[in-house]
Amino acid sequence: MKVLHALNSRAIEFKVLPPLSLYIHVPWCVRKCPYCDFNSHEARGEIPEREYVQALVRDLEMSLPMIWGRKVYTVFFGGGTPSLLSGDAVYEILRQVRMLLPLSHDAEITLEANPGTVEAGRFKAFRDAGVNRLSMGIQSFSDAHLKALGRIHTSDDARNAIDIAMRHFENVNLDLMYALPHQTFDEALQDVKTALGFSPQHLSCYHLTLEPNTLFHRNPPEVPDDEESADMQQGIEALLLEQGYQHYETSAFAKDGRRSRHNLNYWKFGDYLGIGAGAHSKLSFPDRVMRQMRFKQPRAYLEQENKVQTEEEVSLLGLPFEFMMNALRLNEGFDPSLFEERTGLSFFSIQKELQEAERRGLIERDHRRIAPTLLGRRFLNDLLTLFLADKH
Repeated sequence: MKVLHALNSRAIEFKVLPPLSLYIHVPWCVRKCPYCDFNSHEARGEIPEREYVQALVRDLEMSLPMIWGRKVYTVFFGGGTPSLLSGDAVYEILRQVRMLLPLSHDAEITLEANPGTVEAGRFKAFRDAGVNRLSMGIQSFSDAHLKALGRIHTSDDARNAIDIAMRHFENVNLDLMYALPHQTFDEALQDVKTALGFSPQHLSCYHLTLEPNTLFHRNPPEVPDDEESADMQQGIEALLLEQGYQHYETSAFAKDGRRSRHNLNYWKFGDYLGIGAGAHSKLSFPDRVMRQMRFKQPRAYLEQENKVQTEEEVSLLGLPFEFMMNALRLNEGFDPSLFEERTGLSFFSIQKELQEAERRGLIERDHRRIAPTLLGRRFLNDLLTLFLADKH
């Protein structure tokens, strides 16, 4: 196992450890989308489901000493396409989680699903297994745009999948994307209006980005320019506000009481244990913060006894940037005390950076809240750069 040493060895001190979540990665998809930079691999034939479940359980067992006695508040099956798993597999994973961890009695348990892998019986089985929140990767209701994105489902598949999901789950998120190849402003808003017709509890609206190491990055499609994309974003935000959705994070909109508890834990710099191929972990200890990554290739993950490929201690100088990279995504901002709670550092250590951000009009703050302004949300990268350890 490769170990990367901390850049700064001075100790930090946590009075209370952050809340803990569990992330479970399922690395297979029916087909790799050209815009996707997640750790996903095309499933050629049947996935090795039983072997993978056993590997996940072994991974969790070996991780227990790092999180011993800590309660888990949320569980998230991400991918890849977790809905490729059978209901029996999800049931067995959650059974083992409950046996090995003190899972909160009201834990939010989310599973991501692709409309192209939906079966009514499978959704019922997921619900019976203990999943209580479903996240559907719709992206668009336009067949032309779905084809351009390389999705395996059609608009009719999406509608059918949402109908089934709403019958079995009381908490459903729909993922949509905008600024798609050759997409117009009206088409972007129509996708959101169609989604609203199903009254989902949560919507995630993402700007299509051409990420490195993707097919779209190597062969860029023609997409709306920055001004057109900004118009789409503002139009979507206005429409969802009008319909009673709270815009609580850069890309997230929720009905009252339906914010994603798992993602909020990320954005508030909570802890998470990630198991599965390519999964990442961020774990706090009384005197340090550590990150891990599991082996990315499914076969390597299955074959390795120790599933952790890399492990590093987050440097003292790097903690402020890592905290802000998450917390400043929250439109409502955060309580200043949260910085000390989640980093173990003094709040006074970032006063110079906060003053500069305020001077530039990128944040607003008082003794109760630090929040990005509209300008800060539009130029979030510029805001975050102020907190980089090597910015000078």
